[in-house]
Amino acid sequence: MEMDKFKSNMTTGAFGAAAGAVALAIVGFNFGGWVTGSTAGELAQTAIVKKLIPICVEQFNKDTEKATKLAAMKKGQSWMRSDFVTKQGWATMPGSKEAIRDVAEGCAEKIAA
Repeated sequence: MEMDKFKSNMTTGAFGAAAGAVALAIVGFNFGGWVTGSTAGELAQTAIVKKLIPICVEQFNKDTEKATKLAAMKKGQSWMRSDFVTKQGWATMPGSKEAIRDVAEGCAEKIAA
């Protein structure tokens, strides 16, 4: 008889713990600011790109032929503007060898505006 009561209490406790864990996860992800690892990576990437776009714009502004190049960029298709920015080297950050695609897209939008 005592063993049955023990098993019943353990089962109730296990269900209570599981329900508490589920409730904690729901509250944490919906209201507590919790995110998954992939979401955190995406947020970090977005933040980095936002910080690098002004550097790209500054590199554009330092180009001695910026007016001519801006006119040429605007003549082309809007979807090709990031490729143009990449080819000019404006989206290649100091110390890097390659342009950052997302930076080129954001930079193209800024300088075309």
